[in-house]
Amino acid sequence: MNAFRHYLALVYLMTVPPAVLLWLIVHPFVRFWRKVGLVGTYTALVVLEILCALAVFMGRGTLLAVDFGTQWPLFALGAAAVAGALWLRVQLHRHFHSGQMLGLPEVAPDRYPQRLVTEGLHARVRHPRYLQFLLAVAGLALIANHLAMYVMLVLLVFSLWLVVVLEEKELRERFGAAYEAYSRRVPRFIPRWRGRD
Repeated sequence: MNAFRHYLALVYLMTVPPAVLLWLIVHPFVRFWRKVGLVGTYTALVVLEILCALAVFMGRGTLLAVDFGTQWPLFALGAAAVAGALWLRVQLHRHFHSGQMLGLPEVAPDRYPQRLVTEGLHARVRHPRYLQFLLAVAGLALIANHLAMYVMLVLLVFSLWLVVVLEEKELRERFGAAYEAYSRRVPRFIPRWRGRD
């Protein structure tokens, strides 16, 4: 179990934080990336992701030095969170396709036009994919139970908040009044109870 938790933490640290960093690079400079094009943009992003992953791998001894051990109650809670995140992902996929998850409409809006999604989970919160992502990462952190995972989870919350702010600016530019009305009607992250709508 210790080896499983160790490798889970390592894979997480090599993939998740660099991926979020990439969106912090894409959103503020989306006009530049649109000029670069899909192939150039995603080639640059994949190379940067690989370099970040290698840096994490090289520093894995330090990053994973604090291991709190296997804690079965945390493991069970983490597994439940991951299961919940998977359920949310299935629900999300009904109205939000994989290309949208990868940001294709942002980088190539002419080639991958996107409508404003306001149904399904998006009728309850504006950013269900980030909630689903955070739930999955929190679950994995509880299962792996390494200090670095918890630190990255906290940093991830702030990073995703910044990504959302940048993404919403872009959505307002793309959808105008329709997005303004949607954002007044639907909360960003915390769903309203049905009786309060």
